[in-house]
Amino acid sequence: MAKEDKVIGTADDFPRTSWERVNDKVHVWPYLTRLEFMTAIIFTIILVVWSIMVDAPLEEPANPSVTPNPSKAPWYFLGLQEMLVYFDPWMAGVVLPTLIIVGLMAIPYIDVNPKGNGYYTFKDRRFAILTFLFGFLVLWVWLVIQGTFMRGPGWNFFMPWEKWDPHKIVALTNVDLPYLFGFRGYWAQAAFGIFCIVAWYATIPIWYVWRRSTLVNVGFARYALKSFLFMTMMGLVAKMLLRIGFNIKYILVLPWLNI
Repeated sequence: MAKEDKVIGTADDFPRTSWERVNDKVHVWPYLTRLEFMTAIIFTIILVVWSIMVDAPLEEPANPSVTPNPSKAPWYFLGLQEMLVYFDPWMAGVVLPTLIIVGLMAIPYIDVNPKGNGYYTFKDRRFAILTFLFGFLVLWVWLVIQGTFMRGPGWNFFMPWEKWDPHKIVALTNVDLPYLFGFRGYWAQAAFGIFCIVAWYATIPIWYVWRRSTLVNVGFARYALKSFLFMTMMGLVAKMLLRIGFNIKYILVLPWLNI
């Protein structure tokens, strides 16, 4: 074969031109919008037929002289009601929902990774996808499921195969984390609680110093905010495990504040 006839590759071996890259895209309108509209119509028809054919699981009219046991919120609020088992009302009903809303609003500003915009990629967005799935499926959907199907009379925990016994009594001895470690003095307990919380969040700068070469494009401000929200979310999980396993009520005990 002559030198000028030598095959050096096929068309797939070379990068596509900008014109070819433009031509493999389609507009949102009408292609995606039309598909979403048709999908919404189909699901609306399914829900209408379902609501006509299946009766809603309504209970008897409210009786002021008979209080249901347990008294449950609507299913979409049962996640918050389940969190009241592990936290004080001001924490479960105000602080944590506010952090969730603020964190969701801050995502477009703290996530500067351009990969995955307009297409799906798990490899390049592993942390973001897994964090979202954990927060949504575990810390919300699972709490709703647990509050709906596993909380019976007296808000006691029942496995799916157990019968809901209205006379079940569970003796709980709630203790604070400093007391569990032998701290009996008031200020000693406060100091130990502050130490535990500071040590928990101290992993944020430690991780940044360890991996600063890979976080240089993120910036410390975005990294600190994202890490604070992530550690707060995992702190919720840690507090739930402490409550379930050891009946720990508070981590930090102060004269004017208990956390």
